[in-house]
Amino acid sequence: MTPVRSDRAVPTATYRLQVQPRFPFAAAEAAVPYLAGLGVSHLHLSPVLEAVPGSAHGYDVVDPARVRAELGGEAGLRSLARTSREHGLGLVVDIVPNHMALSPRHNRALWEVLREGPASPYARWFDIDWDAGGGRVLLPVLGQRLGEELGELTVDGAVLRCHDQVFPLREGTESLPLPRLLDAQWYRLAWWRLARTELNYRRFFTISDLIGVRVEDPEVFAATHGTLLRLVEEGVIDGLRVDHPDGLADPDAYLCRLHEATGGRWTVVEKILAADERLPASWPVAGTTGYDALRRVDGLFIDPAGAEELLDLYRRFAAPPDDEGGAWAPTVRRAAYRVVTHELAAETDRLTRVASRVCAEDPALRDHAPWALRTALRELLVRLEVYRPYASTDAAAVVTEQAAAEARTAFTVPEEAHAVDVVRDLVLGRAEDGPGHAEFRARFAQTASALRAKSVEDTAFYRYVPLLSANEVGGDPGAPAVSAEDFHAYCARVQRDWPATGTALSTHDTKRSADVRAAISVLTQAPDRWADVLAEVTRAGHVAPGAQMVWAGWQTFFGLGRADAERVQGALLKHVREAGLRTSWTEQDPAYEEAVAAFVAGGPCGAPGRLVTGFRDTLAPHIRANVLGAALIHLTMPGVPDVYQGTEGEYRALVDPDNRAPFAPQTRASGKLDLTRAALRLRRRRPEVFGTSATYTPLSAEGPGAAHCVAFVRSGQALTAVTRLSLRLAEAGGWRDTSLPLPPGRWTDALAPDREFEGRTRVSDLFARLPVALLERADGE
Repeated sequence: MTPVRSDRAVPTATYRLQVQPRFPFAAAEAAVPYLAGLGVSHLHLSPVLEAVPGSAHGYDVVDPARVRAELGGEAGLRSLARTSREHGLGLVVDIVPNHMALSPRHNRALWEVLREGPASPYARWFDIDWDAGGGRVLLPVLGQRLGEELGELTVDGAVLRCHDQVFPLREGTESLPLPRLLDAQWYRLAWWRLARTELNYRRFFTISDLIGVRVEDPEVFAATHGTLLRLVEEGVIDGLRVDHPDGLADPDAYLCRLHEATGGRWTVVEKILAADERLPASWPVAGTTGYDALRRVDGLFIDPAGAEELLDLYRRFAAPPDDEGGAWAPTVRRAAYRVVTHELAAETDRLTRVASRVCAEDPALRDHAPWALRTALRELLVRLEVYRPYASTDAAAVVTEQAAAEARTAFTVPEEAHAVDVVRDLVLGRAEDGPGHAEFRARFAQTASALRAKSVEDTAFYRYVPLLSANEVGGDPGAPAVSAEDFHAYCARVQRDWPATGTALSTHDTKRSADVRAAISVLTQAPDRWADVLAEVTRAGHVAPGAQMVWAGWQTFFGLGRADAERVQGALLKHVREAGLRTSWTEQDPAYEEAVAAFVAGGPCGAPGRLVTGFRDTLAPHIRANVLGAALIHLTMPGVPDVYQGTEGEYRALVDPDNRAPFAPQTRASGKLDLTRAALRLRRRRPEVFGTSATYTPLSAEGPGAAHCVAFVRSGQALTAVTRLSLRLAEAGGWRDTSLPLPPGRWTDALAPDREFEGRTRVSDLFARLPVALLERADGE
């Protein structure tokens, strides 16, 4: 691994702000004094380049050469940077290399491609398969079939209009009759539903409004990164977060080029790692954005035995088939089959075309029918257990021989199953190497990452729902609990291999905020009581749109607590559409969705909801222990913590857009706010204690409650101790004479400096004020 430049260049903590038209640079600038007082070292901004007007997220970039005018433009960003520096803060910015918005009206580069076709100097920017479209790019932008939209199409000078959409006309075609004019363009206007099977450009996952960018081309990299790199060179931007590198043709080469271009600035990548997967050691980055840390921290506060009991209760209550939510692995596999044959049908077809072309060019690989290659591709893709292989890692460990053996069983004729070996050899680079082979490997990896994201995060997470707190980006719902031993081992590995990596608990993409997940996880300590409450509210007689959805709906409401119906209904409507079992985004069932709305109104947000909130209130101390424990561990474990806007205090939010409201400073005092401020200020004041050269040492409690105390020491100077599974602890009789042997020296409470500890300390004394403790060595030795 190529290291980041120096410890001084590494943030001590970042604070994520969602800049948007309702919260522009000027608003962020006004918040700087508050954030500096909180104790972070850097602001972490969502994308800042020109995006589709009104965009609330900024990932739909239309002009990478300009800072977004709606946010205040480059002048506004520079002003924010100056004010930040005056308060000792730097700026980290989210960059989007993989895609741009398919918005011809606003995307000038795309406009030129649509007007001039493959000869446009901008044609190399976009990942378009011109041959597949007969020399034209499909634009799936019409609400109905073309024949039903013809009356809405008008020619206005050199442009074609359809409702509020505008498209360029190829030079010399303005006077043609409409049918001939449409056929003469470099694009084909089409019904939006054709994107699933006819699309001939790479997109972001299954979002046709986002077109893939070819940053593997050095000229495209330079053009799309020039403004950001200039701002880095001029000191306006100090670090980068790279969005979705898995979508790129060659993440390894891209990250090396970016590292060289930035002079090694601190950079983290939004990389989702599977349970036993490791970040490629050769990547010249500081690490990931932190979903791997999120899973470990959350897992600490899940009772493994209770999680199993909850799973049994869920199966009895909802009775889902194994592959539709009853068991994790079969649910993932079925979801993957659905996505690869349905939502990603166009991507699979393009990959098949590349494979067919490579085979046709090599006599040794000929006579494999496209259907056989497509089947082999499908069967191998659905068996990948990570997002994708990389050029710098062993692809055979990703596309395994076991997966190949299973894939061969899809063929009736053994000789035709040889297509599996051909495809696997192409993926592994075992065949003759050439441009077609390299393209195949890249597209296979790109398709694999889209499939994994859509089948796991956006489908299986909404079908397999025994414990919703485990269904988080990077999570493993099939094995949600993490032991203290495994957590310590993970932290030791991070400190050794990626000490400047990012860590996170809540992000703009989490499906539930950390505090909501912390509450839901308490249910693993009280599964029988939850079953009783659920039985009682179910007997209340409100409309029930399926037991599986009801189970998920009540857990969602329990995690959120008291909330208005609009928020709950929005989250559950997204839940059932993502699950795709009864309704979906593209094939909606209005009657079922109305039943979901009625369930919310008559259940969680009706009279039965009070039973659940009352039950939640009885568990409040244990929810608080989870919330504070997760927060403190996040802020003091190895890595650079990223604090999502508002989460320094109580923050209960569901999936976007619920979690993307404009930022507002926390004004109400709370234990979590005090704890966050104390930990962040300690990190900023003592960066060497937590930085790249720091140490991490587990600390073991002794006595009857020892298993419920998780503790560690950073560099011999800062000590974290938290309560784990506090309800189980209380049921077992509490701490009693459990003690924690402190390292030598005098230790003071970072939240209450008048409290001092030394030597063997009773855990009940340590946690007398809060269920967590942050200590600093007083003598500084």
